[in-house]
Amino acid sequence: MTTAAVPVEIPNTALAPVPAAVLMGYQQRWVADKSPVKFIEKSRRTGITWAEASDNVLTAASDRSAGGQNVYYIAYNQDMTVEYIQACAMWARVFNRAAGEIDEGFWDGESEEDKAIKTYTIRFPSGCRIVALSSRPSNLRGRQGVIVIDEAGFHEKLQELLDAAMAMLIWGGQVHVISTHFGADNPFNEKITDIRAGRILGTVHRVTFMEAVEDDLYRRVCMRLGKPWAQDEQNAWVARVYGFYGAGASQELDCIPSNGTGAWLSRALIELRMSADTPVLRWECKAGFELLSDGIRTADCNDWLTAQMRPHLERLQSDAISFDGEDFGRTGDLSVHVPLIQHQNLVRRVPFTVELRNVPFQQQEQVCYFLLDRLPRFTGGAFDARGNGQYLAERAMQKYGVSRIQQVMLTEGWYREHMPPVKAALEDGNLTDLPKDADTLADLRAVQVVRGVPRIPDTRSTGEDKGKRHGDAAVAVALAYFASREINKGPVTVTSRPRRDSLATSLQGY
Repeated sequence: MTTAAVPVEIPNTALAPVPAAVLMGYQQRWVADKSPVKFIEKSRRTGITWAEASDNVLTAASDRSAGGQNVYYIAYNQDMTVEYIQACAMWARVFNRAAGEIDEGFWDGESEEDKAIKTYTIRFPSGCRIVALSSRPSNLRGRQGVIVIDEAGFHEKLQELLDAAMAMLIWGGQVHVISTHFGADNPFNEKITDIRAGRILGTVHRVTFMEAVEDDLYRRVCMRLGKPWAQDEQNAWVARVYGFYGAGASQELDCIPSNGTGAWLSRALIELRMSADTPVLRWECKAGFELLSDGIRTADCNDWLTAQMRPHLERLQSDAISFDGEDFGRTGDLSVHVPLIQHQNLVRRVPFTVELRNVPFQQQEQVCYFLLDRLPRFTGGAFDARGNGQYLAERAMQKYGVSRIQQVMLTEGWYREHMPPVKAALEDGNLTDLPKDADTLADLRAVQVVRGVPRIPDTRSTGEDKGKRHGDAAVAVALAYFASREINKGPVTVTSRPRRDSLATSLQGY
């Protein structure tokens, strides 16, 4: 590699007092994560590269016996490279880590393209170095250390670069991937989705512009400018920043990849995982049913359960384990239960689904207990705990235990983390035998990408029975699969005593 010493401007950190915690909270969390592979989706100008440089200097300055490694930083333009290497030089001075001059040279790859790539290198007495590259090298193989890929979404051949970088992991290296979003179909966003879906190992961090502001970003701007902080000025500054980006603010500041609209699950994928042998057990209570006496309502419910649900439960294999997901509705939306049966091959199969319309609270509890008491080796459930659903979620938790029943608040964050694994399971065939049913299909097709997150929008549809639906079956499927992932703690060895299917038995627990 041809090298030449070049001067680098070091920022004057004495212009403003250094806060007790030099890094803001989200920067600290990023640096503290020592996962072999980590990604961060970020807003513009939140200082992640600056924080990364601090960690990189400590890594390269450490003796190899203490975990020291080479660091290779890859940006997609030279300006980013120079800014990064200046940050590294500053951190070396702050940490009092002796470093030699910064060498400017060219990448020593095999191809002519490689040899045209300008590099900047900082060498440390530890024998390790930081090498910053101004564009993508076509060949990283044979190198070892920490790879930092900055603004990854804007690299032309990100997948090829990641393939080469992953080889570092074999001998203890790390791969750090940083970027603002550049479209929903960009490989950067696809990799994040794969990690959240559990297809590949790694961790994902996320910091929006507003989250950075809440973590004192503007206070740091004020320190840099030598001006006092004021809330009204912060508000005006935030408004100006969003005004500058206009329609692009969602992607550039809010970490929402563009072009992320429309149905999230294709009809072809859903139908591929459907079975005509999977029934939907529907029970609708007429207006005024809730005015009948407790005894009549309980008896009517028990008759329906015995005639409609019990035969399907009795056909289930006793050596399987089971889960349940429940989305709650009372007078408007449906309540839907989606049981899952898991066999030795870990595939989750839907034996039937349950849809309840206008069913009183007490009978919904009765249906729930009848189902969960008879599912084979019931291991866990996830219940919708929003609004009125909180009652049944809590009652189920009290009956079956906090270790088996998760009470789920369906927030945007929950959908962001737990919907991608559902799609991956459908694609991989690990979630199958959904009912071949028009309403179930419509509910699953109702999942849309809203503000970058796959979820059920606020709009409602009309089912085949002319009743309103709000993606209820899709939510129950997602909760059931969530339960199977989060609560599956291995085989259940406890056996249940025989139960008498009498009216008195169905009243137990009231």
